Amino acid sequence: MSSENRRPDPDVLLGRVTAEAERERRAKLRIFFGFAPGVGKTYRMLQVARDLVRQKADVVVGAVETHGRYDTGGLLLGLEILPRLKIEYRGKQLEEFDLDAALARKPAVLILDELAHTNVPGARHTKRWQDAMELLHAGIDVYTTLNVQHVESLNDVVAQITRVQVRETIPDSVLERADTVELVDISPEELLTRLREGKVYLPDQASRAASHFFQRGNLLALRELALRRTAERVEADVLEYREQEGVRDTWLTTDRILVCISPSPTSDRLLRAARRMAAGLRAPWTAAYVEPPGIAPPGESDQKRLEQYTRLAESLGATVVRLTGPTVGGAILDYARKHNITRLLVGKPHRRRFLPGFRSSLLDRIVAGSGDIDVHVISGDPAAPSSEERVAAPHHFTPIPWTAYVWAVFFVAVTTGLSAAILAVYAVPDLEMLYVVTVMLTALRLGRKPSLVAAALSVAAYDFYFVPPVHTFAISDWHYLLSFLMMFGVGWLVSTLTTRIRRQEEAAAAREERMRSLFELGRDLGYARTVATTAEVAARHAARAFEASTLVLMPGPAGDLTRQAAEPGNVSLDSGDMGVAKWVFEHGRIAGSGTDTLPGARVICVPLSTTGNPVGVLMLLPRGGSSLDADQRARLDAFCRQAAFALERALLAREAEASALRAKTEEMRSSLLSAVSHDLRTPLATITGAVSTLRDPAAHFTPSQQEELLSDIQEEAARLERLVANLLDMTRVESGGLRVQREWVPLEELVGSALARLDRVLQGRPVEVSIAAGLPLLSVDPLLIEQVLVNLVENAAKYTPAATRIDIDGRREGDGVVVEVRDRGPGIRAGDEHRVFEKFYRGLDHAVGGAGLGLAICKGIVEAHSGTIEVENRTGGGAAFRVTLPAAGDAPAMEPPATERPAA
Repeated sequence: MSSENRRPDPDVLLGRVTAEAERERRAKLRIFFGFAPGVGKTYRMLQVARDLVRQKADVVVGAVETHGRYDTGGLLLGLEILPRLKIEYRGKQLEEFDLDAALARKPAVLILDELAHTNVPGARHTKRWQDAMELLHAGIDVYTTLNVQHVESLNDVVAQITRVQVRETIPDSVLERADTVELVDISPEELLTRLREGKVYLPDQASRAASHFFQRGNLLALRELALRRTAERVEADVLEYREQEGVRDTWLTTDRILVCISPSPTSDRLLRAARRMAAGLRAPWTAAYVEPPGIAPPGESDQKRLEQYTRLAESLGATVVRLTGPTVGGAILDYARKHNITRLLVGKPHRRRFLPGFRSSLLDRIVAGSGDIDVHVISGDPAAPSSEERVAAPHHFTPIPWTAYVWAVFFVAVTTGLSAAILAVYAVPDLEMLYVVTVMLTALRLGRKPSLVAAALSVAAYDFYFVPPVHTFAISDWHYLLSFLMMFGVGWLVSTLTTRIRRQEEAAAAREERMRSLFELGRDLGYARTVATTAEVAARHAARAFEASTLVLMPGPAGDLTRQAAEPGNVSLDSGDMGVAKWVFEHGRIAGSGTDTLPGARVICVPLSTTGNPVGVLMLLPRGGSSLDADQRARLDAFCRQAAFALERALLAREAEASALRAKTEEMRSSLLSAVSHDLRTPLATITGAVSTLRDPAAHFTPSQQEELLSDIQEEAARLERLVANLLDMTRVESGGLRVQREWVPLEELVGSALARLDRVLQGRPVEVSIAAGLPLLSVDPLLIEQVLVNLVENAAKYTPAATRIDIDGRREGDGVVVEVRDRGPGIRAGDEHRVFEKFYRGLDHAVGGAGLGLAICKGIVEAHSGTIEVENRTGGGAAFRVTLPAAGDAPAMEPPATERPAA
């Protein structure tokens, strides 16, 4: 390999440096991983924490569950421990990790035990791993513990093994985010001994655990899962390191098998041999097929056979990859070195080569370049292939229409005539160059085989017409023989190179088309926000990419598959089509026309899933009934995976919105119950007490005392009436049932009516009203605007001391009339100028009664009148509520009183 080929790609180097800088900058997540409780994860984590403290690191314990283990609790001595957050839940006070305290303390390393723990309702996050993610985002390193049964992708496997369904899980992405995964391991026998000694659970819990989860077979299986998951992590780290450092040599850390397949009939034997070898070595294996851009594409029969082999490889558990490269051997060896392949399986060539020493075979080139990779040569099926296979297998034949050969003859004839005309005018010594140009044009326009025919005809025509003796094929001067050979050789070489470039161009155009369609899909999916629009985008792009009618089916409220989107919209389905879709959704595998499952169906159904259960099904109805080839299958898989990611994102966004709405509804319900229960209880208690006192036969009251008790009853009943009225008004505002019945009224009348209604509330309190003269009449609903003024003045009375004045102003500003109610209460907290108009918000002084609905009702009524309401703090203390109502239009003339009207 030349030094030019070894030179690293600048873009790869830049990406490597950027990724390394990102890893160094971000906070570190270290997970102590085990296969069951009691293996010593927490103990090991605290040992590491104490070592860090001895190295002068800033380490804080956020949450550690000792479960009564004396040895584990002893390691906490001398470490800084954050106080737990106390949360009231169902009448009990529970302790939870205090995330806000940890963020405020911001240590270098935080110890957070049991990553899969579910937080108590009332905490900021539902799961502790979400707390860990927020800590990492804040730049705090997190050390935590995790058992294998809590990994989401292994949850069903663990349930099948142990017969215990683990409810607390973490996403696999959290485990993949970890910078370090340290396996803490002991033997199952030692763990059972510790369980019997009470070092894992308390005695009564230990006895139940030993008879259920902690059985030796369960522990052996869980230990294997933990070891394998850790090994996968280590393997990924090794491959990442090899790629970063550009390591090309094979490291024999573990066996990895690569089998090379082709349309040859012997590939199925290769695949089965590779499966047996992989099972014996317990090694992962890959089946690879190379598509050199300069080689003609396989014929229809070879393409079908290749599709069968790829499906066979997938069914045997292989990872199927399609490689491209200038040579087959080079592409295979590059992939093998990049992925640390240790064993290569190739088929033994059956055909004898012409001049075996002149050109090396594919096997020879692979063996020569394999280096440390073991190459296994597997013989084909000893049974002779059928006649059809003998014809189809060795050759990649694409039929060429006979008209191409006719055009090749025509081009040579035209060139001959043109050469004769030129020679008649001027003696040109190099007429053969015209024939070379003809061969090039023929190769470019018609292909390789017609160009070879043109090359042979060009030699014959040149010899017959222009080489003495003319009009014969005899050669008088043998130096012409070299010219003929050069003409044919140059024509053959030019046609070969031209054809190869043409095929490379076609392959590049096909790849560009695939990448463009995937790019457009990803772009449009990125703009989609809802499940419906995402499904519509997926259906539209699938119809265009695969030239088929498409549908996206997703489970409905009842759990059955329903049509979410279709392209075109009038696609009709029968019960058989829906049966295929249902099978695919339940089993998570492709089925339908051209597949191994339900191949007689007219549709092709593909599950839309990433790692978990499918979120839907993509159904294709190919036009003309044709099935998809292997290349389209691979393209469809990438297409469906991208669409599934977008659908899952949309579903999660919808669930997040629903969760936020539920949380908001729950918060509002709690606030409503809290406020209304308090506001209802107080007047009811007063009324009940007063009525009971009046009905007491032993009590003797003076008339003034009776009047006072009756006045209390009336006042509290009015208070109840206002509360119920506010609740009804709020319901009308939110439901859109607020109807504005406009009348022309003066502002003075509205203010006077509001103050009259509040006479008892404002008793003994100074109120100054200042309304500018000449204000226009207002076209408003008098009862609603009066309610706005009542709520504003009552709100001012609640928060203003008894001896302090309340000001009410009215004035003209532009095209509107402004009514301002000012008080001398505590004012509005900075930033809460808009929150005060939200439901159940009660300002700074929560000791003041009220449900927090009055100002929200004011806002709804004013906006229904196309007005605005706002608040600001006054200089010297207090708040000023400003209502602006439109005053546009001409008011009708005021009629004189009835007594002044002239008689008819």
